[in-house]
Amino acid sequence: MAALSDQLLVIAIMSYVAAMVGHAAEYAFGQRSHVGRAAAPAVVPEPALVGAGGPPAVEPVLPSSFDPPPPAPDKARYAGWFAVAATVIAALVHLGTLVTRGLAAHRMPWGNMYEFVLSVTFVGITAWLVVLSRKHTIRHLGLFVALAMVLLLGVAGMVLYVDVAPLVPALKSTWFVVHVSAAVLSSGIFLLGFVPAAMFLIRSGYDRGKRSFPYSLGARVPAADALDRLTFRLHAFAFPIWTFGALIAGPIWAEAAWGRYWGWDPKEVWAFISWIVYAGYLHARATPSVKRTTATWIAVVGWLTMLMNLFGVNIFFTGLHSYGGL
Repeated sequence: MAALSDQLLVIAIMSYVAAMVGHAAEYAFGQRSHVGRAAAPAVVPEPALVGAGGPPAVEPVLPSSFDPPPPAPDKARYAGWFAVAATVIAALVHLGTLVTRGLAAHRMPWGNMYEFVLSVTFVGITAWLVVLSRKHTIRHLGLFVALAMVLLLGVAGMVLYVDVAPLVPALKSTWFVVHVSAAVLSSGIFLLGFVPAAMFLIRSGYDRGKRSFPYSLGARVPAADALDRLTFRLHAFAFPIWTFGALIAGPIWAEAAWGRYWGWDPKEVWAFISWIVYAGYLHARATPSVKRTTATWIAVVGWLTMLMNLFGVNIFFTGLHSYGGL
């Protein structure tokens, strides 16, 4: 089962790469894209017909060789739907990676950084597919969601991977499932929320006339208002779950395992920092006087603190939560 899990991870990554290529093809060659507009035939106007000694006469223009052909169907959309299908397949294989890993370890697959990243990314891609099923117009964001999956799973497989092993004694508790499941669920939704947040900043810059990279990417993504609303909804949904997992279930488990609710362990500190930043984002987003771009930058900083909590604490610090397995 452990070997099968490793093989399924490779298949999942390659499936996400295929999805990313499909989204990139639609992004680049769709009729609304820069490439698509550049490749479209130019419209050559007919010369005006002027009557003798009078105003221009309105004459019917007969079809000529200069008339542009009727708009062709946007075949690039098939690449987009292929990308969605590849994403669904990748998500199913991703689930298989987690299930076989759990069967090999005889426990929930959340015992180290490698397994935690697999779980967080699976929650993120599942949330993406749910959102996409309700809002087809945001399909172009799939390029950046698939890119995030490839990067995070690649880091997990090449840097964070550890062999299957039993849980350390401190993790053998009912609170292991409660606390870690809440952290996995909220982290995965925060991951997904980061994508529209970053693209909102890019689209806002594009709408203000910026055309340099990365603002040039804004021509193809949904409208800024739609991205802003999606960002807010995802963060508003994930924040209470993170509050319960990090600041309620975590301290209760800490008291049962270590005899204290809070000990300023590096993981506890960074979890609290993330909570403060995301609370600041939600407060700023709900305050009319705060610009949407300012509030969204706070959300982006929030995800950076989550990355620090996920990777940096286990790599650079030593504490009671050092279960990364590196």
